[in-house]
Amino acid sequence: MITLSQERSESPAYQRLLAQLREFDSVLVAFSGGVDSALLLRVAHDLLGDRAAAATATSPTYPAEQLARATALAAGIGSRHIVFASRQMERAPFVDNHRDRCFHCKDELYEQLARVAADEGYAVVIDGTNSDDLGDVRPGIAAARRWGVKSPLAEAGLTKQAIRALSRSLQLPTWDQPASPCLSSRFPYGTTITPERLRRVEEAEERLHAHGLREVRVRYHGDIARIEMAAEDWARFTETPELRRRIADALHDAGFRYATIDLDGYRQGEFNAR
Repeated sequence: MITLSQERSESPAYQRLLAQLREFDSVLVAFSGGVDSALLLRVAHDLLGDRAAAATATSPTYPAEQLARATALAAGIGSRHIVFASRQMERAPFVDNHRDRCFHCKDELYEQLARVAADEGYAVVIDGTNSDDLGDVRPGIAAARRWGVKSPLAEAGLTKQAIRALSRSLQLPTWDQPASPCLSSRFPYGTTITPERLRRVEEAEERLHAHGLREVRVRYHGDIARIEMAAEDWARFTETPELRRRIADALHDAGFRYATIDLDGYRQGEFNAR
């Protein structure tokens, strides 16, 4: 029987990741606290110690509960954690929310990360892009390349599935954590992004999480909240009238006039497919 430690030692992709990280004198990890960046920070810290640090940008698009988890996770790993304010809302192309929105968001992020790395003495900025991301719609990858950001997970050939397995073997609490993309992904392209609208979506999703929905998206359509939920939550929702009422009340309390359920369920990158 293969043990979890053997799973790491016998993984060629994991060994490639170690080899890449050893090439860097020091690294600043673009750290969201998600599955990918958590693994990257843990491995970088194990290898480089104090020569690896995490950096997180706060903004209206980054939920407060996610920042709290990221802060706790970095502390648990033992890493230094630098938190700074994003200026993405000052960029008109981001606020206007065209299809290249992600590029402008990441361009601003990596510009600031490059500055932080230079000021704090870290040799290179690395991010959690994985090999699966390379086949998806990811305008932010172009921004990473523009600022010289390295993506060791992708370069090592690590898929999301492999990252989850390795995270589990390292006993990271993120190993089965649902994806948690930027809140701006809840808005159809062409819908202006504002702090008030972001707050409404964030509050709605926090309320749904509190009611036990683990992987859920609240898509913004003006007065209408369109909920996408994972398949495992669907049966409980349809069979429990009380839960339906609580969810409707939660969305109304968050400022939406109408609460609707998307019968297609949760779909990653839903607006990219339209």
